[in-house]
Amino acid sequence: MNDLAALKADLEGLAIEDNPQIVRQKSRDFFWYSPVLKRQLDEVCADIVVTATNEAEVVRVLRACYAHDVPVTTRGAGTGNYGQAMPLSGGVVLNLAEMNKVLEVSTGMVRAEAGAIMSAIDDAARPSGQELRLHPSTYRTATIGGFVAGGSGGVGSINWGGLRDFGNILRLRVVTMEAEPRILELSGADLHKVSHAYGTNGVITEVVMPLTAAYDWVDVLTGFGSFAEAARFADALANQDGLLLKEIAPIAAPVPHDYFLRHQKFIRRDQSVCALMVAPFAMDAFAAFTSRFGGVEILYRSDLASDEDKQGLPPVYELAWNHTTLRGLRVDPTITYLQVLYPFPDHVEKAVHLADLLGDEAPAHLEFVRFDGRNTCFGLPIIRYSSEDRLEEIIRIHEDRGCPVFNPHCYTLEEGGMKQTDAVQLAFKKEADPKGLLNPGKMIAWENPDFDFSSDQTYLFPGLAR
Repeated sequence: MNDLAALKADLEGLAIEDNPQIVRQKSRDFFWYSPVLKRQLDEVCADIVVTATNEAEVVRVLRACYAHDVPVTTRGAGTGNYGQAMPLSGGVVLNLAEMNKVLEVSTGMVRAEAGAIMSAIDDAARPSGQELRLHPSTYRTATIGGFVAGGSGGVGSINWGGLRDFGNILRLRVVTMEAEPRILELSGADLHKVSHAYGTNGVITEVVMPLTAAYDWVDVLTGFGSFAEAARFADALANQDGLLLKEIAPIAAPVPHDYFLRHQKFIRRDQSVCALMVAPFAMDAFAAFTSRFGGVEILYRSDLASDEDKQGLPPVYELAWNHTTLRGLRVDPTITYLQVLYPFPDHVEKAVHLADLLGDEAPAHLEFVRFDGRNTCFGLPIIRYSSEDRLEEIIRIHEDRGCPVFNPHCYTLEEGGMKQTDAVQLAFKKEADPKGLLNPGKMIAWENPDFDFSSDQTYLFPGLAR
């Protein structure tokens, strides 16, 4: 980085870290879920880490880095899975973890600094009988700003859809990276300019999120003789309008037994499982539905379990979403995963067909969500990784059958999501980051405006094309 000493002088009085080991640790997220990204990004590192404790310090950092042409990559807790918070061009990692205050709780909403941990936000909201609508499986470590900038949905999406659905984010404060940074208040359609943009076009400093009624959710595991039975049960359960659930995740055998080590005593190796979170008042109705459905074995209920049985068990949400993969990686570090959409209305048939086709090479894991007003499912299948070529082939097997893959083995916005330019986010980057210094390398439309997604399929693995 050019003139590091001059930048440090301009930032005197702020918390600056240049210890190589700490800088390297703060330059990494959970990119190592992907063997492709591990190869591509393992050497990525910033030059220094600067910690901001308030919005004025964020403005000061961005002003100084703009003047010295230094790239800035914003970081919360670093719980992203595909390099969203990794500084591809070095420079400064701007750490917002100390901006962690919950500023206001009122009926239906909470206002918090971007570095506030999501479980801490719920702790602040729960005395009023409220909680966040959505959270990732990294609920106890993830920041709200990181979730907005890098996430898409999670626990609660069965009721509320995804983060980018209108109403799931209410307002954001964003600092631009210009000679004199501006502080903008975004709401309504303008939220799409920076939500799920990886911090490429503004630094989120404050978030206003909606709240919903809080419950002491009951963790439930149900067992099935086949994945197809688990998937069909989950789909039927998702469409029971009178039953309130927060999480529905069917997972194929032998994953639950082999990877959920603390719950292993409840699960046979040949059982596929649905991991569920049910509202307490709905448990009697849930039990009635389950008995009528047939072929379902209740393996575990947290409301009936003894203290001895519950001791040391993680919550169900830490068996679901990407914690399923994480628990698998702790047992078998050679596995990886995909992110798949099985479109309505034949989502279950598609998921079951692909599970049968790929067998134990790709044990199925579904997450039921509300998508465009209908209940459908995303997949996070475990992949028993053998090579990049085979991984690409598995992706094409899904897409050839009408199941788009949001590729977690890519680190750019477009490749992991829509596979096309987000014109709104690109236009806002031109306005808010004219030098392209915010998280460079993550937006293809900025780096290579002529990239043709329709004709060049190498987007599946960006490193292979360079």
